[in-house]
Amino acid sequence: VQLQASGGGLAQSGGSLRLSCVGYGFALNDYHIGWFRQAPGKDREGVSCISNGRGTPHYADSVKGRFTISRDIAKNTVYLQMNSLKPDDTAIYSCAAVRSRYSSSSVYYSRCFSIRYDAWGQGTLVTVSS
Repeated sequence: VQLQASGGGLAQSGGSLRLSCVGYGFALNDYHIGWFRQAPGKDREGVSCISNGRGTPHYADSVKGRFTISRDIAKNTVYLQMNSLKPDDTAIYSCAAVRSRYSSSSVYYSRCFSIRYDAWGQGTLVTVSS
């Protein structure tokens, strides 16, 4: 299981970026996917997660209404569209995958920021200037 995250860069406050998480050697749709970020001097935090089944994706309160997570099955990719960026969004963003093993999507969503993931992609740096 190999993941590659990309799409980071420099954006101005209020701007947008789209991050991509591509799976290699496996079907990403067999896995639940989470996006996490770590800002300098801070702990890693969950940003958003999407199950491989039904249900509404989950977002951290700090990004709700600004970020959107989605899948493109044909491209074996999960995206994180980030709009209305703020300087506080500056961080290294990483994606992670865990094989679907929960009884329902809602169970996954209830713990998606705290479970142990099977694989992690390398991070991509997002810098938002004020």
